[in-house]
Amino acid sequence: MPFSNRTDAGRQLAALLDREDVDADVVLGIPRGGLPVARPVADRLGAPLDIVVASKIGAPRNPELAIGAAAADGSAWLNHDLIERLGVARNYVERQRQREARAAAQKAQHYRGERAPPALAGRRVVVVDDGIATGATARACLRQVRAAGAARVVLAVPVGSPRTVEELQAEGQEVVAVETPPHFRAVGQFYRQFGQVSDAEAMTYLDGVRRGRA
Repeated sequence: MPFSNRTDAGRQLAALLDREDVDADVVLGIPRGGLPVARPVADRLGAPLDIVVASKIGAPRNPELAIGAAAADGSAWLNHDLIERLGVARNYVERQRQREARAAAQKAQHYRGERAPPALAGRRVVVVDDGIATGATARACLRQVRAAGAARVVLAVPVGSPRTVEELQAEGQEVVAVETPPHFRAVGQFYRQFGQVSDAEAMTYLDGVRRGRA
């Protein structure tokens, strides 16, 4: 197993980013599993840690199959090829986009509380998750960060599907991954411990929450 747990994965990812001279003004973890990974990255890069949130849009009668994802700012990434192949109605997609965007916005507010979101315009931003399979949520998060005016955006993950990483790079995204194994099936297969992360646990990794509890 390349990673014993998410914190170990974050340390390995942080070391790789450091070796590749990736600098950050802000590190954004994707809740929930991305935050334990993002904490060591933010510490190594000397940047504040906050969140970027998106919610998966599931296919009709198969909610686990992502046909896209909606971000907290209302924007979305849609897998148009899959939507067309499944014959998903346009009104279904729009209805679910609105629903998941609301869910993402509520989650972001829950995590931040009274804290304002970080200003991203003109800044170097590293977006961190615990891994990418189809990458729907990550793609929506990247769109949100770019729309906020970030000068440079890097998606950093411990492990990713080679196909998805190649697709993202072909779209012009910067992606840094510790592992892109050819036998990739799921993110969890590369962790010795990959249990669910609760919202309460994930929030403890954030700067504002940590300072507030200190």
